[in-house]
Amino acid sequence: MILFTLKMPNRGSWNGQWSGQDNIYAVVKSLTKSIEAKLDGEQFTHAWKDGWVASIDCKKIDSKEAAKIRRKSQGFCGYDWMIDNIIRLGSAYND
Repeated sequence: MILFTLKMPNRGSWNGQWSGQDNIYAVVKSLTKSIEAKLDGEQFTHAWKDGWVASIDCKKIDSKEAAKIRRKSQGFCGYDWMIDNIIRLGSAYND
């Protein structure tokens, strides 16, 4: 299983803060072993013109850790499409 964790390291808000910064935004996916091996330890970014930058960390985890993360996670803040792009295209962007 691969854990995808979302963070917003650069924030284009008026105060430089993100209202969700104290939450855990994570998704666990079961993928083929070859895709899991390719994604394990990788980090992807997506930048917008307004100064916001999303960072997605990928980490291979076991089912026990996956269950803990799933209980704590607040989903992926509507950015699930980035996970889909990473899996299909190897990039958070849809290029």
